[in-house]
Amino acid sequence: MPYKLDGRTLQLDRAFTDSTGVQRPANWLRLSTERDRELLGITWVAETNQVWDQKFYWGYDSENNLIPKQLNDEPAVDEDGNELGYTQTGLKTLWKAKQNEIAASLLAPSDWRVVKELEVNSSFSAAKTAYPSVWMTYRAAVRTACNARQTEIDNCSDVAALKELLFGSAQIQQTDDDGNSVVDDDGNPVMIANPNIATAWPDPVE
Repeated sequence: MPYKLDGRTLQLDRAFTDSTGVQRPANWLRLSTERDRELLGITWVAETNQVWDQKFYWGYDSENNLIPKQLNDEPAVDEDGNELGYTQTGLKTLWKAKQNEIAASLLAPSDWRVVKELEVNSSFSAAKTAYPSVWMTYRAAVRTACNARQTEIDNCSDVAALKELLFGSAQIQQTDDDGNSVVDDDGNPVMIANPNIATAWPDPVE
């Protein structure tokens, strides 16, 4: 459901030139009121029977192709390709930051254990020795998983691959070299681990 102006589709967070010839900044659509848009002839076009993941796509173009959001950090440009002097954050940067947030949330419940050992022991080395190895292993595994997931995000070549990496099914149906689905003797699909999903976070310590 995009904004339209004179038959053009206006993308959020992308600078554009309005019908009066005025250059509007990238955040104008988000900050404008309905009346502001109405005065410029900008309309909101509802497209029926079309759904998309708004975390990764803007919507559909006139040929019903999904419009992916920006994958990498890039200089903001106007409709003529002229740089506007600032950088637009891409999906990779946003999702890598999200992994840091997840890691922090997984580590937070055991942070007090680290503080306790530092307080009750006479030195850092003694505190490290006294710290339960199961928790040390878990916390290290969280950091390792976070780093791995961020590298996997960086390695995505397009938005579809990024979406599959983060939200793909854990298992997918196996296919042969020709792309045909593989089934067992009873006709049931043969399922395999999805090789395109991100490194799993470690199981919590009981």
